[in-house]
Amino acid sequence: MAQKAIRNSVFTWEGTDRRGSKIKGELSGASPALVKAQLRKQGINPLKVRKKGMSLLSAGKKIKPMDIALFTRQMATMMKAGVPLLQSFDIIGEGFDNPNMRKLVDDLKQEVAAGNSFATSLRKKPQYFDDLYCNLVDSGEQSGALETLLDRVATYKEKTEALKAKIKKAMNYPIAVILVAVIVSAILLIKVVPQFQSVFANFGAELPAFTLMVIGLSEMLQEWWWIVLFGLIGAGFFFKQLHQKSEKFRNSFDRALLKLPIIGDILYKSAVARFARTLSTTFAAGVPLVDALDSVAGATGNVVFRNATHKIKADVSSGTQLNFSMRTTNTFPTMAVQMTAIGEESGSLDEMLGKVATFYEDEVDNMVDGLTSLMEPMIMAVLGVLVGGLIIAMYLPIFQLGSVV
Repeated sequence: MAQKAIRNSVFTWEGTDRRGSKIKGELSGASPALVKAQLRKQGINPLKVRKKGMSLLSAGKKIKPMDIALFTRQMATMMKAGVPLLQSFDIIGEGFDNPNMRKLVDDLKQEVAAGNSFATSLRKKPQYFDDLYCNLVDSGEQSGALETLLDRVATYKEKTEALKAKIKKAMNYPIAVILVAVIVSAILLIKVVPQFQSVFANFGAELPAFTLMVIGLSEMLQEWWWIVLFGLIGAGFFFKQLHQKSEKFRNSFDRALLKLPIIGDILYKSAVARFARTLSTTFAAGVPLVDALDSVAGATGNVVFRNATHKIKADVSSGTQLNFSMRTTNTFPTMAVQMTAIGEESGSLDEMLGKVATFYEDEVDNMVDGLTSLMEPMIMAVLGVLVGGLIIAMYLPIFQLGSVV
């Protein structure tokens, strides 16, 4: 029966060095006594050793995909440097500020220490490590080239997460500004317009139609603002639930996104980049093309490309060349198909697909930067129409009164 591995914890310590100067820091160990022993070996006289506490905010801190990408890159570096696997877990775990990430690394260490392979340990955490990740690590362990495969996985994760971050940047910026504009307009309608309305009541003259419309909207919001608020929240919740539970709705939504102006082009090129990057990584790792396409289908992130990848897999299984099958789907750009054909003819498919991925990642990056520059004047125009329109509606009767006088 295997002996249960001892779990390490992070301890904060205070002490004095050989010159009597006070110093402090953090150290990983199984117990305060062992931490004190480690400090004495370094010539430090430990005065206080305490287990590092966990704040409420850090305790609830989620593990993000970029944390997994960083973990993978650090593991690849450790393997290349010849550091033993278990020791690598200790070194990497101490470097994370997120306690949940430290716990994840420690859990993986315990699994490996208990005799499981690295890939088997990863498969026990499917919420953080998908099939593609685990299969590539398994291939590395089986072939004795774990450091090489980890380096490829790290590059893959870094590239895909950077691409996702660019897409989020393109989507979040205009949404955030429009949301602020709506909130400001609501405050003006609920708090400011009623002040003008009391002034207009003493005019004894007919108000302009535009002003009456704004006053009517203000009165509606004052009386029914909670219905509007809960209606918006309910609509958002309903959309989220429908998107999660209805595959038909998700597929229709994915297709509609690709047809949007500007944003659709960005999403299309990002899907092409993910297809090429995933296929390049899996093919370079020695995974057979037909099997690699299974992983690619799930990584594209859009039903149009997922269906196209399934069709490609069926065609390739029957002996059709990859580039010809890609062309018949009418989904992929000509450049991507031609580069794939060159890669198949020259025997360097993984290299060519990597170049395709890099090209479209750079295209997405440039388009996001261009979209940000384009959106700024458009957003200013929207803000001007919303806020400026309300101000004009309120001052229009005053201007008309001045012209009568």
